Amino acid sequence: MPVKTSIKNQLLVVLILLGVTGPAMAELGDYGFWRTLGNLVNPPAADNPVTAAQRQGDYPLLANPPGFNDGFSPGNYYAWQTIPLAPETGAVCGNGSEYKFFVNRVPNTSNTIIYLEGGGACWDYESCSGQTGIRGARNPDGIPDDYMNLTNPSASLVSPFVVRLNPLTSVKTQNWNMVYIPYCTGDVYSGDKVAVYEDPEGEAEPLIWHHNGLRNTRAAISWVKDNLQRPKQLLTTGCSAGGLGSLTNYHPTRRDMEPNRGYMINDSGPAFSAPSGADPEAYPSVLLQSFIRDAWGLDQPNGPLEYLSDGLPLMNLNDLGSLYTALSAELPNDRLGHTHFWQDLNYSSYSYERFYPEIENAPDQATKEALIHERWYTDTERLKGTLSNLNNFGYYLPWFRDVNESHCTTIIEFANSDIQEAGLELDDFVANVLNGSGAVMQASETDQQADYNKPFNPLYWALDQLL
Repeated sequence: MPVKTSIKNQLLVVLILLGVTGPAMAELGDYGFWRTLGNLVNPPAADNPVTAAQRQGDYPLLANPPGFNDGFSPGNYYAWQTIPLAPETGAVCGNGSEYKFFVNRVPNTSNTIIYLEGGGACWDYESCSGQTGIRGARNPDGIPDDYMNLTNPSASLVSPFVVRLNPLTSVKTQNWNMVYIPYCTGDVYSGDKVAVYEDPEGEAEPLIWHHNGLRNTRAAISWVKDNLQRPKQLLTTGCSAGGLGSLTNYHPTRRDMEPNRGYMINDSGPAFSAPSGADPEAYPSVLLQSFIRDAWGLDQPNGPLEYLSDGLPLMNLNDLGSLYTALSAELPNDRLGHTHFWQDLNYSSYSYERFYPEIENAPDQATKEALIHERWYTDTERLKGTLSNLNNFGYYLPWFRDVNESHCTTIIEFANSDIQEAGLELDDFVANVLNGSGAVMQASETDQQADYNKPFNPLYWALDQLL
């Protein structure tokens, strides 16, 4: 009786979710009613497991060792399951603790969203140890097992993309399998270096920090391939560090997951053009990028940049901004998108404040913000120009939203990330990427006042107090 009751309850959930979040007609990757019902009794096994060749070479797809209990229950649908990864997979959090990620499976489709968590970046004792708060590494003490509990809304409720019954925004990924990749290495999912950071006060022991983001991502993809079905549709996305991580990891992730249709939305994690040795006045992000290349081991032989650019002939390793054109050319049938606010004051502060003395030592906050925005506009205009020449790589650049320093357009809800002068909401851009045909939407807001005239939003105010 308990098994039958569980299946009955899960079928009820299936019917509710199909009615609330499901499309009017079945999409590529969706199972029919009877197949879905059968999946409740006999969950489908992986049909695209890691091959022997994929377990070799640089950044291979490694598995948990035999006998390792990852706790996964294939038939536990519509629930976040914690998936620990053994050290043998190459995965580890920045502080050396066990890395784990989270899966929320459904019985009615093979389609999958891979969501990379946002957060700060780190490259010294203060930022990696957690002393600088949200301006430093996220999860400096590792990932708890109950991370996706409702008591941690910054993860479990972070975005409509990964909240099944979001009361404010509907998007088709709410009916998909969800893979949530948490962030605990401070290197935008792209680093591969063990660093030793000394306490500047000389009081604590040196911090041994694993900038291990690339290997963590590879290990999670390895597990997904070995345990879930090949998705007919795959969206890779995230905001901030997760947005940039979704961009840098998109090509190898798509290659290994082998979806029929691939989509990527980078929310507020731009890889601005900054050729090595360029003039900082013309390429404001060059100082940051030059620093992190060394801090995170990006340029080491057979390291992250060489690996991530493999198969992308138009990728110039001396200019990270070339990744957009390289992806567009290599994957002409994929639909790719980038979005961020013109008035972003979070990622922009990371990009410039610590690298320009005139910003760090500005006489007042207003001057500091003006200097930051000046450089952000320069970088954004160049990125906009690059994307304007790409048919399958769109952009959506609203002006301002009064929450989280105008950082991340896709968190909380999609409302108010609008371009009022064009009558566009962020929903329109997301739908265009995921459902559209022809050229991907390209839209940028020029009205610099309309967003400031909106009424006071108590939800945004409360969230800012928490942040």
